[in-house]
Amino acid sequence: MSSIPKSHPRYLSLMTREKIADGAHRGLVHMTGLIAHGRGEAFDYLLGEKSQSFCLESERVAVAALLLAKNPVISVNGNVVALASKKVVDLAESLDAKIEVNLFHRTDERMKLLSEELLSAGASEVFGLSGDAFIEDLDHDRGRCDKEGIFSSDVVLVPLEDGDRALALKKMGKSVIAIDLNPLSRTARCSSITIVDELRRALDNMIVFAKDLKNHSEQELNVLLDSWDNESSLREVGRFLSKRLYEL
Repeated sequence: MSSIPKSHPRYLSLMTREKIADGAHRGLVHMTGLIAHGRGEAFDYLLGEKSQSFCLESERVAVAALLLAKNPVISVNGNVVALASKKVVDLAESLDAKIEVNLFHRTDERMKLLSEELLSAGASEVFGLSGDAFIEDLDHDRGRCDKEGIFSSDVVLVPLEDGDRALALKKMGKSVIAIDLNPLSRTARCSSITIVDELRRALDNMIVFAKDLKNHSEQELNVLLDSWDNESSLREVGRFLSKRLYEL
């Protein structure tokens, strides 16, 4: 990676770009993932590059849903692994959730590389390699999944996901939790719980919430989950972003 001084005003942003670029060079990230990252970063500018109150609320509810789940799964792609493999592993451990690699541009080599990266970060098991099941209504390799993982899951956390797969999972009766900086995306609009926050901030926040909510009763978690209104939350995000633009 390039040597970037910590005194640089855009240090964190530049280091993130370096990690994505390094992931592409190592074969973890597909080249189109670089475009997707840039689009997300633009929305993060509008968000103020910090977790707003509505971010924290959605992250807390998402953790409640994952703790209540019978078979929670965190679905990851190349960008997620390149940026936050250790955070994904830590969150999975705190929630007793499975991790599954699912790719739009799927090759055996990339699947193996990403699985090895997660195992190196401390994952005890990574699903996705077998691809012994298929998500309904997806006539593409990203529809391939593991029977013991995503296919049989009841709640799926899908960071940086494409909309048609999120919608297909929803149609299968699964509760879909998205982490997506674009509140206008199809993924954000169709998910059960949408977290409009930067990936690593969201994961850090969720790890903290998991430690706290583990001490809550199932009834308390259900009350928290039942009070959630995703459309209302997205409207709040929209009002915040509009106000930011208006005040420029």
